[in-house]
Amino acid sequence: MDDVSSPPRRPALPTIEPGSVWLVGAGPGDPGLLTLHAANALAAADCVVYDALVSPEILALARPGAALEYAGKRGGKPSASQPDICGRLIRLARQGQRVLRLKGGDPFVFGRGGEEALALAAARIPFRLVPGVTAAAGGLAAAGIPMTHRTTNSAVTLLTGHDAAGGVPDALDWQAIAQGAPVLIFYMALRQLDAIAQRLTRSGLSGETPAALISHATTGAERIVEAPLAEAAAAAERAGIEAPCLVVVGDVVRLRRALDPAATVEARAEAAEALARHWRRAAG
Repeated sequence: MDDVSSPPRRPALPTIEPGSVWLVGAGPGDPGLLTLHAANALAAADCVVYDALVSPEILALARPGAALEYAGKRGGKPSASQPDICGRLIRLARQGQRVLRLKGGDPFVFGRGGEEALALAAARIPFRLVPGVTAAAGGLAAAGIPMTHRTTNSAVTLLTGHDAAGGVPDALDWQAIAQGAPVLIFYMALRQLDAIAQRLTRSGLSGETPAALISHATTGAERIVEAPLAEAAAAAERAGIEAPCLVVVGDVVRLRRALDPAATVEARAEAAEALARHWRRAAG
């Protein structure tokens, strides 16, 4: 008997209401990594207040006629203050506009999304929180580096590469970090990479630990450099690596040779076989 059941219905996605704000993660840069909620919000918003890590290709998806307002914060460059950004979101919402606050990656992972949400809550502005693909997950995966792998690590630590003043985050317990999770992923660490590497090695992490730097992850400008931890800062300088840049430290970086999307099938197969032999020897 033929199946006469109705086809599945398309999901009814929520829309931005006038006088409200959506805090939305835009992912690491590739428009294909936007969530459906993010794409739907771009198509409906009256005003898009975006940060420095939102790519032009993503902004091109905004509704025709929507106002695009830059409100990025980049270390060492003139930027709007966080209170100014929060105040602007509140004013736009009180004008009755449908406001999209678009932030690179995920708003709640080193993205100040919590600060902006609290400001909206205090001002009694209706808002919705929409998670995005954080750069650590999307950037590493697109580069062929898993965040976790059963053979290398069952834990991972995400860290910011600078404190509120732009310096090395010395409030961190570097010895605990060096001796904790086998994989460390740093956001915004390029300027302080040499100092971070020194703190990690002084705390017991080998300077030979594999490291990778991923600049402009998932975009057409993406560049990737691999080097031992102790040499990573110098390698980045020689290669002209620029921010935004993720830094991943740990043996999981070794998997990239077998998983590199840009490598040939033959090269990946050879690297996978070499890794398998290495792990068998390490297991005794």
